[in-house]
Amino acid sequence: MKRVVVGLSGGVDSSVTAYLLKEQGFEVIGLFMKNWHDDSVTISNECPWLEDSNDAMIVAQKLEIPFQVVDLSEQYKERIVDYMFDEYEKGRTPNPDVLCNREIKFDVFMKIALQLGADFVATGHYCRKAEGNIDGKTIYKLLAGKDANKDQSYFLCQLSQEQLAKSLFPIGELTKPQVREIAKNADLITAEKKDSQGLCFIGKVRLPEFLQQKLQPKEGEIVQIPEDFHEYSRQIPTFETKEAELAYFSSKYSYKKLDGKVVGKHQGAHYFTKGQRKGLAVGGTKEPLFVIETDVNENIIYTGEGKNHPGLYRNVLFVANDEIHWIREDLALKNGETMSLKARIRYRQALENAILYKVVTGLYIEFENSQSAIQEGQFVAWYQNDELLGSGVIS
Repeated sequence: MKRVVVGLSGGVDSSVTAYLLKEQGFEVIGLFMKNWHDDSVTISNECPWLEDSNDAMIVAQKLEIPFQVVDLSEQYKERIVDYMFDEYEKGRTPNPDVLCNREIKFDVFMKIALQLGADFVATGHYCRKAEGNIDGKTIYKLLAGKDANKDQSYFLCQLSQEQLAKSLFPIGELTKPQVREIAKNADLITAEKKDSQGLCFIGKVRLPEFLQQKLQPKEGEIVQIPEDFHEYSRQIPTFETKEAELAYFSSKYSYKKLDGKVVGKHQGAHYFTKGQRKGLAVGGTKEPLFVIETDVNENIIYTGEGKNHPGLYRNVLFVANDEIHWIREDLALKNGETMSLKARIRYRQALENAILYKVVTGLYIEFENSQSAIQEGQFVAWYQNDELLGSGVIS
């Protein structure tokens, strides 16, 4: 009998994951990961992890499976929280959920599970795993979940072959309503529970306050850049090579304070990310202002009016060599090779046509359509049909 350790989070998805595995005849163990201690920055008064671990325990009792809480808050702080502060300080926008899967759930947590003699680790992610055989070697594939609304393959875009080999995603073939239905029929306490939001396992966190623990507020100016800023209509040079063209279009616009007008004040450029419109508190414009660039050195936020402002859009991005990750190592591009596929630069974004170009220093991704708010530090993930082949950190 194969043993599976399920990451029970106290939500409906992981509850049904455990239920289905038990139905399929696995020996199931439920583990709840505690990743956070500081309740001063969570928004709700109730302590989310206590409530969630309690729900997870009740589900485990109902399913008659062993259950325990593992405290991973130290590793979480080191690998996720410190990294986040560091990235925000540099003016980049990290994605804690992608990292939490790579570093915590499928690394630290997986090692604990394997020490408990588990054959597999299972999570309530909406994605699927498939196997192929290439030259007598098993290759694991990460596929999008069947429920297009809930597909969470993007969050697992940094997993490796070793991690996928030991992973199971039992609800990947189901839609969210089907999952809730199964939970209801199995009389699980989490059947109607709302989906959690906020940082992976922290509960709802006020991001500025969270960042303020480490990053000191520092008043600076908000500058509005007009739509007819001269750089937007610049003469495009003729390029000797495709690589020179890609390098040109992947570089972002650079602004100086004199390029626009000062329209307000902010409390720290490192609290803002590209594409953001909340929290600017500047009135008097027809359309809302969006952040088009932040300068953490000069502590200036550059904004543009309306979501179609040219400063928001680019169609090429770059991933440096040490940030390229192929789930399908067998398909990794060599220098000079290209590949046509689909890609996304954020969760819940529709897949967009793109071409990958491998060059000596890294990988260019050229989108057919310009993308809004390409943000350094975020992950770009690329797909063929519904298979996620690889991903990288946007530089």
